[in-house]
Amino acid sequence: MKNLYVKKKECCGCGACVDVCRKDAVRMVIDREGFRYPKIDGGLCVDCGRCEDVCPIKKQSPKKEGSRQYFAVQAKDENVRYASSSGGMFPILAEYVFRQQGVVFGAAYDKNMRVVHREIRSREELDSVKRTKYVQSSMKGTYRKIETRLKEEQWVLFCGTPCQAEGLRLYLKQPYPRLILADLVCYGVPSPGIWGDYVKHLEEKHGGKMTDFSFRDKRMRDSGHTCAYAIDGQEYFGSLYADEYCRMYFTNHILRPSCHDCKFCTVERNSDITIGDFWGIEKVKPEIDDGMGTSLVILHTEKARDIWEAVRDEVSWFACEERDALQPRLTDPTEAAKSRGLFMTSYRMLSFSQLLRLHKVLALGRALLKKLKK
Repeated sequence: MKNLYVKKKECCGCGACVDVCRKDAVRMVIDREGFRYPKIDGGLCVDCGRCEDVCPIKKQSPKKEGSRQYFAVQAKDENVRYASSSGGMFPILAEYVFRQQGVVFGAAYDKNMRVVHREIRSREELDSVKRTKYVQSSMKGTYRKIETRLKEEQWVLFCGTPCQAEGLRLYLKQPYPRLILADLVCYGVPSPGIWGDYVKHLEEKHGGKMTDFSFRDKRMRDSGHTCAYAIDGQEYFGSLYADEYCRMYFTNHILRPSCHDCKFCTVERNSDITIGDFWGIEKVKPEIDDGMGTSLVILHTEKARDIWEAVRDEVSWFACEERDALQPRLTDPTEAAKSRGLFMTSYRMLSFSQLLRLHKVLALGRALLKKLKK
């Protein structure tokens, strides 16, 4: 039976191989680290090769040539900006698509707090896909739905990680004038399995059902460095860096193996638009750094430039140079924690509470080592 990868770093988990298989011979299964990987049913597979043709890692596609444009962006509507993770560029793009009677695909929580890509058709639904989710989303069925909408000649905005966006581009095989492909400046995707365990941990701790989690809450005007969640109507919030799950994320213990070898950590991409936080805005233009977030926007295509002309009056913005916009995840992948192997082995053996205690020890050791090296 054919395998789509040999080493774990050779699969980004985008799921394009599942949707492209017309025999439904490919399904995603959860590995021992809580990540989804494709598994082929040898009894159904006809060896057509489509699954390999849509793989963003196997398919080394040439990047688009031409000049890119870089902007720092803040939505003029303070409500839009407040409800967004950075400066509000994504909802501005979504509103543009809604005016064309189109649809938007983005990451949202389902009723069990799993992160899935979903289709929305109105601004009333937009809140569900607005904010950053530090969890790898499930794309099951999304590629097929997008293809259907495009063949119906609807406008479609897709926003996701760069590997998901590239998987979609390869899946569609042809350009569509009404598709806006937006990818993110991505730190790396954490384990959906560990996220699910963390949700259960908080539900047990507070004795209720979680209904929302905001990784980038702005109530403290601290550039989204607060996180908040709701359980049975009760809200809890605190520092992003004090949250146990976020600490595991930012110490690089729970990222997907492929993220540490990512080929999309560059400004050269096949998407139309790249969006993310404009980290370092306080150095480039400190007078606009008010703690409420600024979007970095990179335009790659003529389509993107046309859309920018249509929406730029809705935002405060300034153009900048590539050197001003560059940040670590646009130059190099995130390095794995040296203790990642130990941590993930322990994840399979310990209770979740014990795992959290282990991470505290590992994080303290990491901090101490940094101090000793100075």
